[in-house]
Amino acid sequence: MSASTDTSRAVALPGAVPVARARPRRRALHGGLHVLFLAGSLLYVFPFAWMVSTSLKLSGRELTMPPEWIPNPVVWENYVRSMTVVPMFLFLRNTLIITVIATFFGLLTASLAGYAFARLHFPGRDVMFSLCLATLILPGIVTLIPQFLIFKEIGWVNTFLPLIVPWSLGGNAFAVFLFRQYALTVPLDLDEAALVDGANPMRIWWSILLPLSRPVLATIVILSVIYHWNEFLAPVVYLNSYTNYTLALGLASFKSEYLVEWNLMMAASTLMLLPILVLFFVAQRYFVQGIVMTGIKG
Repeated sequence: MSASTDTSRAVALPGAVPVARARPRRRALHGGLHVLFLAGSLLYVFPFAWMVSTSLKLSGRELTMPPEWIPNPVVWENYVRSMTVVPMFLFLRNTLIITVIATFFGLLTASLAGYAFARLHFPGRDVMFSLCLATLILPGIVTLIPQFLIFKEIGWVNTFLPLIVPWSLGGNAFAVFLFRQYALTVPLDLDEAALVDGANPMRIWWSILLPLSRPVLATIVILSVIYHWNEFLAPVVYLNSYTNYTLALGLASFKSEYLVEWNLMMAASTLMLLPILVLFFVAQRYFVQGIVMTGIKG
């Protein structure tokens, strides 16, 4: 009995690849993929490395050929000068005001709208959600002139309001879509149990859905902060006063009609990029989880 069993186990199926030969192939494939991904990542790191290298060079040596990747000497003073030559701390304050207020209220309204589209039943819900998604197809540059004329008529030009209010009133349709998709993954049994205990929809949104939606909330926060922190077009259209400039507009101050101070501009750009990098790495786990979970149920 045992001999026949051993013989049957030893018989290989037609076309089957022995395990001993399959393992080296898998290892070679994984090694090749790692090399490919490493080469791709270097392409993305290249501009950042050039920016940091240029920020530490002497004035006039930024564009030397061949490129000088390791500055000699290393000028750390460029970072101090980049923050004092122009009022970068004033621009930082303006950017923080816009980013924090727009992100907070945008997150609040997007979660409310996403909750309504996912959990509540009312006439025209699907049509309204389709119209909300349709706004993503329309390029922002198309609505820029009508919006400018509206904000000019109500006296909002050269204030932070055009940069805050549209986003604070559910202007980010993609955030609504993300929250709605994530809310669909939360079991409806929790809502039913809360209704039995006497909770209303607002209580369910605040006490049940929001605590369970930390990954998608972190995703929306990261995307919103990156957008407002780096936004250039809207501030250059609506902000005329130098005291209202944001960091993105402040970087243009290093460029004059006849001279571009590349080393100071790159130093200021590096400092401007650091908060975004810190935010992303701190919330990276929630960010990836939020993006993955939004596609589970539609």
